[in-house]
Amino acid sequence: MAIEVKRTTCNRDCPDACGILATVEDGRVVALRGDPEHPVTRGSLCSRTSRVFERQYADDRILTPLVRASLNDPFNEASWDEALDLVAGRLMDIREASGAAAILHYRCGGSLGLLTEVPDLFFARFGPVTTKRGDVCGGAGEAAQEADFGVSDSSDLDQVSCAKTLILWGKNCAISSPHMLAVVRDARKNGAYVVLVDPVKNQTSVMVDRFVQPRPGGDLALAMAVAGVLFREGWDDPDASSWCEGLPSYREVVMSRTVQSWCHDADVTVDDAVELARRLGCQRPATILVGWGLQRRLHGAATVRSIDALGLVTGNVGVPGAGVSFYFRRRRAFEVSCLSGPPAPRTVREALLGADVLDAVDPPIRAVCVTAGNPVAMLPDSDRVARALRSRELVVVSDAFLTDTAQCAHVVFPTRTMLEADDLVGAYGHSYLSACVPVVPAQGQARSDLEIAQGLAQRVGLGVEFAGTHRQWKQKLVGPRLLAAGVTLEELEAGAVRNPFAPLVVFEGRQFPTLSGKARLMQSVPSTARVFDTEYPLCLMALSTHMRQGSQWALRPDGHAEVRVHPDASAGIPDGGIARLSSRLASLDVRVVHDVGQRSDVAILPKGGWISDGQCANRLIAARLTDDGDGAAYYDEQVRLEPE
Repeated sequence: MAIEVKRTTCNRDCPDACGILATVEDGRVVALRGDPEHPVTRGSLCSRTSRVFERQYADDRILTPLVRASLNDPFNEASWDEALDLVAGRLMDIREASGAAAILHYRCGGSLGLLTEVPDLFFARFGPVTTKRGDVCGGAGEAAQEADFGVSDSSDLDQVSCAKTLILWGKNCAISSPHMLAVVRDARKNGAYVVLVDPVKNQTSVMVDRFVQPRPGGDLALAMAVAGVLFREGWDDPDASSWCEGLPSYREVVMSRTVQSWCHDADVTVDDAVELARRLGCQRPATILVGWGLQRRLHGAATVRSIDALGLVTGNVGVPGAGVSFYFRRRRAFEVSCLSGPPAPRTVREALLGADVLDAVDPPIRAVCVTAGNPVAMLPDSDRVARALRSRELVVVSDAFLTDTAQCAHVVFPTRTMLEADDLVGAYGHSYLSACVPVVPAQGQARSDLEIAQGLAQRVGLGVEFAGTHRQWKQKLVGPRLLAAGVTLEELEAGAVRNPFAPLVVFEGRQFPTLSGKARLMQSVPSTARVFDTEYPLCLMALSTHMRQGSQWALRPDGHAEVRVHPDASAGIPDGGIARLSSRLASLDVRVVHDVGQRSDVAILPKGGWISDGQCANRLIAARLTDDGDGAAYYDEQVRLEPE
C-alpha cells in the first residue's frame, strides 16, 4: 500500500486560498487537512474544502464529454475529438454567418486559478466574441473603493493585530473567511475591541465584544449616524482635509440630518452609533473589515463609500493598524498580460444575464460557452437565465458535474477538479501567492480549461499561439517581475510565498493613487428611508453556510431548503414545518427553522442551491443592478412565508 502526502492549494472562490495537504493512498485521495506551514491558514481547512474528496469521487461526476442534438434528447458520451470537432465547427459557422459577436463566452469564479482565464484569451483571439461585464460578487464594493481611494487594496493582515479597534462590518468570518478568525483572536489578545455589524446574528457574533444588528440595508444610514457623532463630538481628525477631497460637502450631507434620524433609518440605538464613533475616533488605530454581502444591494457602492468615509475622516487610513479593507489585489504580482486579447465588441451585464441574452440583437446571441461558472444557479432570476440558455442554438459548458447550467447545454466538457488542478493562485483575503499542484491524475477523460482551449484552438487555426504545457504557461505567469523579486515557480509549488509587491500598509503616508493624491469623500447619499412592504414583509438573505459557499462543488443536500426566521416572522408555521417561501417572482418549498436571535424582518436561506434540487434561492430574486460596478442586488428581495 503506497501512501503519500502531497501539497496543493484550494482554488475555490473564497478569500483564503488555503494550503492543503492531501493524503493519497494507492492513487486515491483519502483525506485532506490544512497545511500547517501556510502563514495565514495555519493548518486548518473549512468543512467545505475538507470534504472535497467526497465530490472528487462522486457517482455523478462527469468523466467523458457529453453531446446531444437538442435539449429534448438525452446526453450521449462522445470522444474528445468528436466533441471538440462539433463545437469548433459550429462556432466557426456562426462566426461566418453572423459575426463573432453572436457568440457569448461567460466565465465566472468557479475557480480562482489564473489558467482558467485562458479561455478568455481563446475567445478574444477567435473573435473577439461577446463577453460579460460587471461582477456580481464584489463589483459594487470594488467600484466604491476605487472611487474613494483610487484602487481597492488592503494592508497586510499582520497589521490587524496592531489595531486597538476592529470592526467587522457585514463580515461573518466564521463562515465566509474562516481563517480571519485567528487574526481576530490575535487582535483581541493584543487588546483590540472587536465589533460586529450585521443584520444577521451569525457564528461570529459570539466572538466579539459588541454586536450591532441594523435592519437589512441599514448599514448606509448607520455609517452616516456614526459620522454625525464624529463631527458633533469633535472626534474626527482635525487634519483630515489634508488627505481628503470634498470634506466640507461630505460633512454638510452628514449634518443635514440628526444622528437620531439616521439611527431611525438604520433601526439601531443612538448608543450603537456613539460607541462605534468613539472607538473609531478615540481608540485608534482602527481597522474596518468590510464584508461582501452589504454591497450586494441597490445602494451597495454608496454603502461601502459611507464606511470608507469613516476611516478617512478619523485618520484610520495609511498608518499601521488602520484601514478599510474590502479586497486584496490577487492578480497584481503575476504577468497576466499573456492572458489578454482584443477587447470584446459587445458586453452583456452579468447581473442581468438572462434578460440581456434574450434581448440581444444585431446580431442575436446564437451560442453561449460557459467556463468556471454555474450562472443558472448563481445569478438572480435563475429561471430567466435558464430560459435564455435553453433558447440558444448552441450551449457549451465546461464542468465536473451536471449543474443546472450544464443541464441547459448541448455539449458538456468534463473538467479537472481542485485536486487535479495545475495552476497558480493569488488570494483576495491576504497577500500570499501559491500554486495548485495535481495530487492525483485527472479522473476519466477530464481536462483543464487550458487543455480544452488548446483543443479548440488547434481546430480553428490558433494552435501555435496556445501551445505549451501547464508548467510553461505557469512560467509565463510568474514572469520577469516575480523572478527579479526572487520568487520562482518552484518556490510557489513548495508553499505559499508573500506577494513581494503587496504593501505592508496600503496608502502609507496617506498617499492615494488619484489625480490629486488625496482620497475622495462621497458628496451625496441616496435615500435611506425604510420602505415597508406589508405583502412581502421579510428581506431574503441567501448566505454562505459551513457546507456551501458556491454552487458547483457543494455537497448536495436532500429534502427542502431550510429557511431561518424569528418565531414572530414565521406566519404561525411551527418550527420544522413545511411552508412556501414566495417573492413576486417565484416560490420555493422550505422547511421553517425558528431562531430567536434573528430580526423579525429577515428570512435566511443557504446560498448556492440548485434548481434541480429544489434549493435555489436565486429563483426568488429579481435581477437588478447595484448603483456602481454592475453588481447584483441580491439582498433587496422581499419575500413572505405561507403555509404549504
